[in-house]
Amino acid sequence: MIFYRNTCDSFDYEFEDIIKLFFLKDELVKIDGPRDTDSGAFLLCCFSREDGQGLKINIRLQAENFDEQADIPVSEDGPDSKGQDINRPYIKSLKKKFKRELFLLLQKYTGKIIPWGVMTGIRPTKLVNELLDGGAGKEQILKTLTEDYYVTDNKARLLFDVAVNQRELFKNSVPGSVSLYIGIPFCPTRCLYCSFSSSTIGQYKKSVDKYLDALLKEIEHASGLIKSKGLKIESVYIGGGTPTSVSSLQLDRLLRGIEDLLDLSCLKEYTLEAGRPDTIDFEKLSVVRRSRVSRISINPQSMNAATLERIGRDHTPAEVEKAFGTARELGFGNINMDVICGLPGEDPDMFKATMERIAQLNPESITVHTMAIKRASRLTQELDSYSLHREYRQVADMVESAREYASRMGLEPYYLYRQKNILGNLENVGYSKKGRESLYNIQIMEERQSIFACGAGAVSKFVFPDNRIERAFNVKSVEEYLGRIDEMLERKEAATGGLLGELSNNDIDNMGSEF
Repeated sequence: MIFYRNTCDSFDYEFEDIIKLFFLKDELVKIDGPRDTDSGAFLLCCFSREDGQGLKINIRLQAENFDEQADIPVSEDGPDSKGQDINRPYIKSLKKKFKRELFLLLQKYTGKIIPWGVMTGIRPTKLVNELLDGGAGKEQILKTLTEDYYVTDNKARLLFDVAVNQRELFKNSVPGSVSLYIGIPFCPTRCLYCSFSSSTIGQYKKSVDKYLDALLKEIEHASGLIKSKGLKIESVYIGGGTPTSVSSLQLDRLLRGIEDLLDLSCLKEYTLEAGRPDTIDFEKLSVVRRSRVSRISINPQSMNAATLERIGRDHTPAEVEKAFGTARELGFGNINMDVICGLPGEDPDMFKATMERIAQLNPESITVHTMAIKRASRLTQELDSYSLHREYRQVADMVESAREYASRMGLEPYYLYRQKNILGNLENVGYSKKGRESLYNIQIMEERQSIFACGAGAVSKFVFPDNRIERAFNVKSVEEYLGRIDEMLERKEAATGGLLGELSNNDIDNMGSEF
């Protein structure tokens, strides 16, 4: 148990970010005043001023056989004694120092290996791409990651490999290009770990046609906006939910509508998440095959029957293999498969069994997710009922197994992102055969391209030449989406003011990154 108090108010976010890397939620007790017990460790961060010395941040950790502190000098024209923001550039630098000193103190106390060091953001590759844009070489970048950010050597090398594999795709991006996301928020059942905006198809079966009416209206509006801004559609991604949970007729209507409403003359990639094998059959795959879709996902998450039942997926490993085989018979030559490391009740050997069966199928790409405990999921509400490997080692073994299998299959890492409350403070990685990388996956993570998003719960992100990003949020519930579709169109219209096409590749390359 560790009791903690932080009186540096403007550093609360950074403090919470770092302390959660080392301790589980039930190990932490936040207090607002002096500690009233001698049991457990006590961590205090505060501003202080000693006689004859200037202002400093003092971080002190006291426990049995441990009493150490770190002092960070504070410029008098930086924050005031309450940590108020006076000098923004200085505060940004000071916050980085604060995170590093707190990290080193907690690392010394716990002895834990934190694979990503002080890089707590979702998109760590953005930093490496920024360094590459600035002309930094491999050794310099690896040194920056390991010495300045305390990233472990293997993660630093992974990050570098991902960024390098993305470079060619950035260079070949169509000037003034955008991606289009289309969301189908229906699934046959809700998975244990899911927090996405999705509803069971049985509950909304009578509303699907109305939903498609509204969705196609939004797609038509997005098409007009894209044309008016002089932009070009480079990739289309249909996700969810599970898009194939709708009927074959409804799926056909959607795909035909997309091709009728959009200018796809510059299209390089068109992905549809076929998703759960219990929603895939010959008829639906035939509908998809007749369209311009060039890439599909068939996502088992696990190839262990007991795990699939535990997480609420109504299909078997055999059905995964059958769906994959049908897709191959119909001529699909670019198939992705998703798996999850750290599912409830699974150990490294069970995960290896999954990867063995995936390797036999030989998809063009795999996306390896690490289990994340999401606030809005059923798992969070029932957490005490499940066995999760919440420490680093077990889940790290699974992640490493996935990397080894991917390498054996001839797949290279091409995109990477992290999530809050991800087990072992690890990562999600996309692996692909050369030339089969998902452009959309890279663009949504690297934020170098605008994403027009349509559907309930969809979030559009518009990237401007000055590195500004504007977001337009669609309402999450199907009922609200149907009733407020015109409002969603107005939001997009307002957010895209000033967005223009025909950006040069140099403009795109020079868009900065964030830490």
